[in-house]
Amino acid sequence: MHIEFQPIATADKASSYAHVLAAVQALTEGERDAVANMANTAALLRESFRFWWVGFYLVRNGELVLGPFQGPLACTRIAKGKGVCGTAWDKAATILVPDVELFPGHIACSAASRSEIVVPLMRDGVTIGVLDVDSEHLNHFNETDQSYLEQICAVLVAGSDF
Repeated sequence: MHIEFQPIATADKASSYAHVLAAVQALTEGERDAVANMANTAALLRESFRFWWVGFYLVRNGELVLGPFQGPLACTRIAKGKGVCGTAWDKAATILVPDVELFPGHIACSAASRSEIVVPLMRDGVTIGVLDVDSEHLNHFNETDQSYLEQICAVLVAGSDF
């Protein structure tokens, strides 16, 4: 199957996200493999928004383990409640971090990361993983990012066998 996606050039973040959300829906339609869907979603988000790092961590044996990602090398394992990812897992809630230097216990996988958003992947009220997105710019993420990334994660979980 050949799939081609062209990011749209727009200053309106919500319009760009709506385009990406539709693409994630199309990519996951008929494909149940979670790894394939996470890999394509990470690539799609990074290509569309030029984020510094986009990836997934999955809950495995009581810790978050690195899954498909796009960007520089990353931390492989994260404990529950540690760093932004572990905190999002522990709280089962999205965490927006305008300046990672000010987040208590931030895990610096890359010194270039300046702001971050982490969205839990939820199935039946249980966190099964997280989507982690980093930017090299301060204050990069807002409620628009949160709303659309949460929708993207919901589509991904609903359309994949985790």
